[in-house]
Order: sequence, then structure tokens, then C-alpha cells
Amino acid sequence: MRLIRLPEVRHKTGLSRSRIYADETFPKRVPLGARGVAWVEAEIEEWIQERIERRD
Repeated sequence: MRLIRLPEVRHKTGLSRSRIYADETFPKRVPLGARGVAWVEAEIEEWIQERIERRD
């Protein structure tokens, strides 16, 4: 399992920081301490794949 930080999540999704935090359907973040967070890469990729499948 790989955790990725916000810049990589933004790069993979093309979404802004505010959209990532506001979207209730977006995968939950994983706290890494007092201020750090990350996301599970596989969950981000699954979320992207779901959007691709919806367009068809």
C-alpha cells in the first residue's frame, strides 16, 4: 500500500485542493500526525476509474 501526498493527488486527479477537501465522494484522507495527511493511492485510482466508467 502506498500513501500519496496532496501534490500528487492533485496531479493525478486534476482537482484543486479545495475541491478535494470539499467533495464528499472523494476518498478519505489518512492523518500522518498533527498537520500531515495523505491518501491511499489505490483508493484514488479507483475513484478516478469510477469517473471514467460513468462517462460511457
